[in-house]
Amino acid sequence: MNDYYAVLDVPRDADEAAIKKAYRKLAMRYHPDRNGGEKEAEARFKEVTEAYEVLRDPEKRRIYDRYGEAGLRGRAGRAQGFHPFDLSEALNVFMRDFGGFAGFEELFGGGRRATAAERRGNDLRAAVALALTDVAGGARKTLRYKVLVPCETCGGSGAKAGTRPTGCGQCGGTGQVRRAQRSVFGQFVSVSPCPACGGEGRVIAETCAICRGDGRTRIDRTVNVDVPPGVSSENYITLRGQGHAGPRGGPAGDLVVMLEVEDDPRFVRHGDDLAYELPISFSQAALGVEVTVPTPYGDERLKVSPGTQSDSILRLKGRGLPHLGSASKGDLHVRISVWTPERLTPESERLFRELALHEGEPPAGGAGRSFWNRMKEALGA
Repeated sequence: MNDYYAVLDVPRDADEAAIKKAYRKLAMRYHPDRNGGEKEAEARFKEVTEAYEVLRDPEKRRIYDRYGEAGLRGRAGRAQGFHPFDLSEALNVFMRDFGGFAGFEELFGGGRRATAAERRGNDLRAAVALALTDVAGGARKTLRYKVLVPCETCGGSGAKAGTRPTGCGQCGGTGQVRRAQRSVFGQFVSVSPCPACGGEGRVIAETCAICRGDGRTRIDRTVNVDVPPGVSSENYITLRGQGHAGPRGGPAGDLVVMLEVEDDPRFVRHGDDLAYELPISFSQAALGVEVTVPTPYGDERLKVSPGTQSDSILRLKGRGLPHLGSASKGDLHVRISVWTPERLTPESERLFRELALHEGEPPAGGAGRSFWNRMKEALGA
């Protein structure tokens, strides 16, 4: 279990400014662009970014201080949308908070701008609708979408077939031009994109007639998305390299699949537990009955004992939803609702009046626990 304060090397009472300063220092040290993609540095970069994202957010920090990392990944964590970081998300966090600093490009790669071949394509987002049965058992969904892929005619270079891009003569292939200015404070060097190549470091004499120099064409793509059991609408699935291809030979971005779990009118969901309302008659409540109730796995028989009161909660253990990433399952809580007929036939009225002469007095009002208190206890609230 990580100690996020130790990861960032800050005291537990550190303010937001101190947390941000500590993160920037460590992120600059372990940034993948400064470490040649070294796996250990990459892992540390993701670790410090995850710690920073928790401690900079007052609500996540409050949950972490009280419950630790387990609190973030459990019910409280799902409420906050917390999940482990991958590299692209960690890079996005760093660029979000520190990418605008003057001279940022100078920090990585010796001041050289990324060439077109290194430019990553944009990520794509798509939504997949899921029924509650998909959540219960997992599912494979087919997703169709439009995406930019490398042009087959030019091989993604953007140049006319039989030709290749050449290095820019004005910037020497760096994609940057530097201008030095002297002042009373010393010499300042400004860096700007090369106007000749647009910052790419290379030029195309004749562009491809199909993609017009972009190096990409649009196609329809079909992918299968494997959805694990136990997901919710707060979860998403990232398919690496299934997004848009980068311009002129750049690597592809990702496809982020947003999961949209449709409401099931039969149940109310509370995390991994489900609640279902079962109406029964007076006679069934008094005499007992065996009934059929729905579950996400099919119908099951449930025995209602004689004398069951309205608002009683019966539990079907393990017939709720799976816990994401584990073999455990929640429960199905069945609320008994005693149905009162609105209209009586003459014979029914006669029988009820006769019953009234023999039935006992109901308990005093407020003597028992309310339905909502019992439901909260059943759901562990």
